[in-house]
Amino acid sequence: MVTAGNPILCGCYPDPSICRVGKDFYLVNSSFAYFPGVPIFHSRDLAHWEQIGNILDREEQLPLAGSEISEGIFAPTIRYYNGIYYMVTTNMGNGGNFIVMASRPQGPWSKPYYLGEEAKGIDPSLFFDTDGKCYYIGTRPNPQGVRYNGDWEIWIQELDLKQMKLVGESAAIWKGALKDAVWPEGPHLYRIGEYYYLIHAEGGTGPEHSISAARSKRLFQWFEGCPRNPVFTHRNLGRDYPVVYAGHGDMVDDENGNWYIIMLASRPCRRHSSMGRESFLAKVIWEDGWPVINAGSGRLRKNEELPLRECRFGNEIGHHDHLHFYEEQLDDRMVGIHTRNETQYSLKAREGFLRLYARPEKIEDKTNASYLGLRQKDYCFEARTGLEFRPQGQESAGMVYYQNHKNHLRMEIKKKKDYRIFCVTEHIHGKDHVISETDISRTGLVEIIFRAQNQMADVWVKSGSCAVSAAGNINLLPFTTEEAGGFVGCTIGMYASANGTTDSNYADFAWLTYDEYL
Repeated sequence: MVTAGNPILCGCYPDPSICRVGKDFYLVNSSFAYFPGVPIFHSRDLAHWEQIGNILDREEQLPLAGSEISEGIFAPTIRYYNGIYYMVTTNMGNGGNFIVMASRPQGPWSKPYYLGEEAKGIDPSLFFDTDGKCYYIGTRPNPQGVRYNGDWEIWIQELDLKQMKLVGESAAIWKGALKDAVWPEGPHLYRIGEYYYLIHAEGGTGPEHSISAARSKRLFQWFEGCPRNPVFTHRNLGRDYPVVYAGHGDMVDDENGNWYIIMLASRPCRRHSSMGRESFLAKVIWEDGWPVINAGSGRLRKNEELPLRECRFGNEIGHHDHLHFYEEQLDDRMVGIHTRNETQYSLKAREGFLRLYARPEKIEDKTNASYLGLRQKDYCFEARTGLEFRPQGQESAGMVYYQNHKNHLRMEIKKKKDYRIFCVTEHIHGKDHVISETDISRTGLVEIIFRAQNQMADVWVKSGSCAVSAAGNINLLPFTTEEAGGFVGCTIGMYASANGTTDSNYADFAWLTYDEYL
């Protein structure tokens, strides 16, 4: 037996999809406008996960220019068939639905095969039937006209993998369990026994989120709904329940025939979520030909006892990220906005340091600023970075706590007159408010310390041997999904900018660490 702690992936890892190949499980998540895209994880016991790469790690695979941080990659699905791994997803605003393939889950993954106007809508999934045929399942607006917001339907069509195009006729097979259901989405199809089973989300990815089930003995006909629909939800538990927004599930079995489901949910603090939607695990049993999720409780549990042999990894995902810059490549956990390339950074310019170039792009603009961050995974945490930076003109460099380009907290070294200062600025709904300015006359390495505790934060700056309090009791609620909008959780990381000027400069970062703070 092994104990899986929920969430199995902490931080902004939403819309999980999973497949099993022999003893190995592979899981992917939405990445929105962060680059690289679609992180992929490996496990052998569903409890311990290691990140083995990012599926979309080349700019040719992932055009994101002009995207809001909550646009980009939506709801990937991973499947395996006949020696090939497939990932299908949506790039909102930059190409629509597409497929990539690989012979190894670590990659390299192929160029994207875009499915064109025929593949309308979002949240694509693939299903391989016993005869080898592949089918595309997605969600699209009501073809007869959208009568209300969320009036969509789930549909199916054969996919020719040699031509990488949809063939034959499409058919609507489901519209959701409730009358006038909104946002039937995230569909996944399975063949179990004599039935095809459809698992999908409905109610929107917020307080009314849920999982419903339907089935049919034939694909191209209307499915029948489970009489217990929705088969899972937390919407009846109230807004003060510690885990909310549960839904968007994908099922998988183990080698012994036991079934499980992974899904997204959020852990709010003070009724606000800074970490977006995370990946959770539950058990599935079958009664009367229908799935029952977490029988006996009907809700997500903090821990799940699984009948699998424990298998740990030396680099498994946890609550501590300590990054130093002696490698030739960036760590897979580190993300940029829109891009992550060597116009923004260098690992070779100075040994043991990551150099960020102060380019004209600013993080308060919808662009690819020089920013590299890690996902927030706890409400009580401490992040630190150490940098050497000598501002000459309008440039700045330091640390950013980032929700989106209109809502973030900047902690920067700047030049003011002939002095070097450390400035803490909150940027809320597109407007700057300077919280504090601290003189740091000493040259050399500066350490920035950000400590968050239950939606409040303190910031220290350390130049030499003494750490000075730069700002205290900063309210972090403006940087939550509920206040800032969108679908993502926060990241925290390193930043440099020339702030719209052509001044040429750089900052050298020695480390970036993230630790759960108890």
